Amino acid sequence: MKGINEFFSSINEPEHRKRLEELFEWTIKTYPQFSIVIKWNQPMFTDHGTFIIAYSTSKKHLSIAPETVTIYTFKEDIEKSGYQHTDNIIKITWEQPIDYSLLKKIIDFNVQEKIDYTKFWRE
Repeated sequence: MKGINEFFSSINEPEHRKRLEELFEWTIKTYPQFSIVIKWNQPMFTDHGTFIIAYSTSKKHLSIAPETVTIYTFKEDIEKSGYQHTDNIIKITWEQPIDYSLLKKIIDFNVQEKIDYTKFWRE
């Protein structure tokens, strides 16, 4: 995958593509300092070269990947929002609304926690 347009064009379901485009637009508007990089065939948002968050899709849900420590930190809030999660991703079914206030807390946490990071991933 070479770019974000190729990522969006790979989403066959128009409603899913639209929803993901809206999520990307919100993220770019809210965090204009972020860059989008493609790694492992997935777009990821970075801040000063360090990973902050990634979004992807599956047939049944939208996936949000903020790193394991962040999911652990916000586990109760994630569950209160009605989302399932693993150690690595938050699953938002296509029928569920996106809790943007929770997403902002998650992203803000990663930005603050990684403010002095120079590596891509947490160690």
